[in-house]
Order: sequence, then structure tokens, then C-alpha cells
Amino acid sequence: MGRLTILEFANELNEILPTIIKGFSNRQVNELYKGKITLPQFLVLQLLHKEGELKMSRLAQFVNVTTSAMTGLVERMVRDKYVVRVNDPKDRRVIRVKLTVKGSGLVKKINEQRRQMIVKTFGQVSENEREAYLKVLVRVKDILSREEGIIK
Repeated sequence: MGRLTILEFANELNEILPTIIKGFSNRQVNELYKGKITLPQFLVLQLLHKEGELKMSRLAQFVNVTTSAMTGLVERMVRDKYVVRVNDPKDRRVIRVKLTVKGSGLVKKINEQRRQMIVKTFGQVSENEREAYLKVLVRVKDILSREEGIIK
């Protein structure tokens, strides 16, 4: 592949990404891709797994939805026993959300399945190519985090 302008790059990426996303999703056998949980729900579960108990407002900010929309999303996860609501000991008006054992287990299961799929797929790519790919992904993540306030 020769040198590409940014528009040519964008066109190529637009063509490639749907195939990559479809290929990865076809290889996923977890609850996320079986439709048992939604992507926003998984993002919340993953954030809680990483950071621990969090306020509703923080979760809403992370998923980029209103607090009332987050309340509905959390309600479904409470119903499915992935999370519990906890009153803040300093302010009873503040509601915090915490992973349950079931929720933590789901995050671990999905992450392990994804890890295995990545190993299988990227095991067919050279170490140098993997390092270059990872370097670009980290750079893109940093740009998005800085420009859009995405939580790292």
C-alpha cells in the first residue's frame, strides 16, 4: 500500500472496519454478543470492575447519557443481578452502583473470551505488526480521551 492522503485513509478504513467488527463479533460467544446484555451495560460493568463503586452521575458521564437514562440502564442490571445500588454513607441522596459477584464474573468471562479471540487472531500477525498496531491504537485512545473527555 502506497502513501495515502487522509481522505483516502478514511475511505479505506470505512471499507475495512465493518468487516473487522463483524469478524470479531462472529467469534464472540459471550453474553454481550448473544444479546443478554447491551454494549452500554457492558461498558458500565467494565468500568465498575476497573474502578469499583461509582456514582450514577459518573456512569452517565462515561456512557454519555443523561442520569435518568443511566437510572433505567442500571435498573435492568439490578434486575439481572449484575449490580446493586448502595446509598452513599455521607449523603443519602447520592446513589452509588456496585458490581455483584455475578456481574464481576460476567466481566471476567467476557474479557477472557475476548483475550482468547485476540490471541488466536493476532497470533497470525508478526510481532512487529502487533507492536505497530498497538502503538497506533494507544495513540488514538489518547487522542479520544483528551478531545472527548473519555475515561481512560
